[in-house]
Amino acid sequence: MSHRRRSHDPRGARTARRGPATARARDSVAAAPDPALPLRHPAAVFAIAVAALCAIVSVSYRLYDTDLWLLLAHGRVIAESRRIPHEILWTWPGYGTPDPAASWWAFRLLAWWLWTAGGVPALFAWRWLSTLAAFGILWAAARRMGARGLLPLVTTTLCVLAYRIRSDIRPETLSAVLFAAVLWLLEADRTDAGERGARAPGTGPRRRWRIWLIVPIAFLWANTHIGWYVGFVLLGAHLVQACVVARRGPGREAATVHARRLTFVGLTALAVSFLNPTGWRALAQPFEFALFWREEPLYRLIGELHPLIWSTHLRDGLPVLMLGWPLLLLWRARRKGLDLVEALLCLFFTAVAVSSQRFLGSYALAAAPYVARDLDARVTTLGRPAWLAGAVVRGFVGAVACVAISLSEWTRPDLPLGLGLDLSGVPVAACDFLRDHGVRGRGFNPFHFGGYLAFRAGADRGRLPFMSTQPEQTPRADRLLYPRIFGDPAAWRALDGRHRFEYLVLDREQDPGDRLPDFLDRDTSWVMVFGDDAAEVLVRRHGRFAALADSLGYRVLPAGRVARAALLAACASDSVLLGRASAELRRQVAASPWDGRAHQLLGILAARAGRTAEARVHVERALEREPLLPGLHELLGLIALEQGRAREALREFQRERSLHGERRRLDFELGRAWQGLGQPSRARAAYAREVRLDPANAEARDSLEALGGAR
Repeated sequence: MSHRRRSHDPRGARTARRGPATARARDSVAAAPDPALPLRHPAAVFAIAVAALCAIVSVSYRLYDTDLWLLLAHGRVIAESRRIPHEILWTWPGYGTPDPAASWWAFRLLAWWLWTAGGVPALFAWRWLSTLAAFGILWAAARRMGARGLLPLVTTTLCVLAYRIRSDIRPETLSAVLFAAVLWLLEADRTDAGERGARAPGTGPRRRWRIWLIVPIAFLWANTHIGWYVGFVLLGAHLVQACVVARRGPGREAATVHARRLTFVGLTALAVSFLNPTGWRALAQPFEFALFWREEPLYRLIGELHPLIWSTHLRDGLPVLMLGWPLLLLWRARRKGLDLVEALLCLFFTAVAVSSQRFLGSYALAAAPYVARDLDARVTTLGRPAWLAGAVVRGFVGAVACVAISLSEWTRPDLPLGLGLDLSGVPVAACDFLRDHGVRGRGFNPFHFGGYLAFRAGADRGRLPFMSTQPEQTPRADRLLYPRIFGDPAAWRALDGRHRFEYLVLDREQDPGDRLPDFLDRDTSWVMVFGDDAAEVLVRRHGRFAALADSLGYRVLPAGRVARAALLAACASDSVLLGRASAELRRQVAASPWDGRAHQLLGILAARAGRTAEARVHVERALEREPLLPGLHELLGLIALEQGRAREALREFQRERSLHGERRRLDFELGRAWQGLGQPSRARAAYAREVRLDPANAEARDSLEALGGAR
């Protein structure tokens, strides 16, 4: 009977055996892997091109990293002197002493060549090429490991998003390419070793020489970046795997040969790594940092050395990546056995990335090929919907997915896309002021200004900074005292007593905890002679720059945040003081194109004087200069409320909250806007939030009670 059924209708027999599986088969393709699209297929070419374009767009935000300027200063000296200087030439306290960072010369010279060859466009071209090279090689590694579909393009795009914040012009971009090359070589050699173990002796291609390319890569890495040891982490993980297989796995003979080869390559690579300008001292630096420097207070001030802040990575998909990689690793271990290399690399790079944001780039690079391989294998076992069977559809969906996962990160307000340099955080106009007025000598600066000051100083020793962006170039005694000066007047007096500074270039923004400008406002021996959004220049009232202090010293405007707030409060009841403050703010506007904060203060003063139209003009100009400056949208909202435009005010208050979060009085102003729009229930809710946030706000309590809400 069964024979007649199969003869009459073969599909009927299969249906009888499988039951509901036949219905599922009509909706999805079998779980067996489909033939991968050839890379020359138009659909594959389209998806690859879109993924590459996504990578380019992701790293195309304006360059803001202040380390760039010190790199250029170093590279210029190397190019012009035709030697690698072993001494510090970038700060005046340590001038001529041994430079612990002398070995990392290769990328500095490359950055200078790029700068002189094409300026900003050349720097961006390097960002694009280095990112495409690194992740292109890793994508190739994933394909070499078995991921042949288009899904690896999507996972690689996700890894580029996690990497993007580390894509400024820095040695890491060259290290990323070296990292990818080493990983590809190791995985290709591992695959070849496995294939050799499965073949009869003496058969198959011989490509054992390829692994020796790691040796010149190690030489270049040791002359480029303090993270030279990462290549040996990759090699060590593969060596551990080879040793384990050689002891108890299949193909022991081939694995033993593989382990020996990796050992010889590693020892040779380590030997050539000593061929750098400072020899073993350069190789010891990452261990010195981990064991000693990292615990110094100065290094704790550096943001990239802080532990991972999860809330800042909700857009770039890093939490998904960090959760997904170990889950995929465990799934693969259950299905095919543990990949020890992947497990070791996942453990190491996850640990260092969580402990320090500096390693996010390395984490993204390490995850890229393994996540691509594992996710591709996992999705293959699930089958694919029938509508995804077509090549054109698959290519289109892959391309759309690359763009879709990138959009949220591309629209970050604090990291807008654009080609160019973000100079708002470096003392450009302050350096112009120093040059134009002959200010030179023993100056003080925060370390993040040091790179730009050194770049602008060039060969002029009289204008070199006190500190550079590389803290290890600062004498240890100053390095230990420096972090305390921003919160302890006695520490500042000790540092000043040691060096007797003649002028100061201070950060206008004042990070939380920075009270140094406030201390100096109470010290009558100093006076501010220049100020803009980025920096303030102070000189001593008596001494070398007494004439400058007398002619250009600000009489009303202070340097610090505390005194500025007191000045604004005093201007509310003193029209003469308001006029003098406004005149000095207009002088700041004329002195620098980075005048957003001066316009903000002018807007506040104009609004308090009842000149709302003038206030609006100043605030809008401040937004043009500093679109993320807190308080600007709130001030526009207050002006709109004053002019009876409640809906516009509501938009401005909501924009302020979306950019800068909750703070006191903002919900109260939102309540006023809702009340002006005839929305008492929403106004009541806003007043209630304000009371919860600030119980002392009597206006909010009274407004809530007037609308029938609880006190």
